[in-house]
Amino acid sequence: MNKGELVDAVAERASVTKKQADAVLTAALDTIMEAVSNQDKVTLVGFGSFESRERKAREGRNPKTGEKMEIPATKVPAFSAGKLFKEKVAHSQAEPEDEED
Repeated sequence: MNKGELVDAVAERASVTKKQADAVLTAALDTIMEAVSNQDKVTLVGFGSFESRERKAREGRNPKTGEKMEIPATKVPAFSAGKLFKEKVAHSQAEPEDEED
C-alpha cells in the first residue's frame, strides 16, 4: 500500500474527503518526523513507538574495492510495534492447509 492508497482508505473509513485525509495524514507524519528528529519519543498506544536511536561506529567494506573503511556513528529513526499491532499481525497469518493423504 502506498500513500495514495492509504489516503483513500483513511478517507473512506473516516468519511472525509481524500483532500482532508491527505492533509491530516501528511500533518501527522510530518509531526512524528519532527518530534523524532528532536529526540522525542512518539508513542501511539496499541500501534507502536517512534524514536531516535544511536547506531555505533563500525567497520565496513567498500563494495567496489573491498577496502576496509570506518562507518561513523549516527542517529537513526526506529519503530517498535505495540502489543495490539503485533497480535493483529500474528493472528492474520493463514492457517496451514490440511494435507490430503
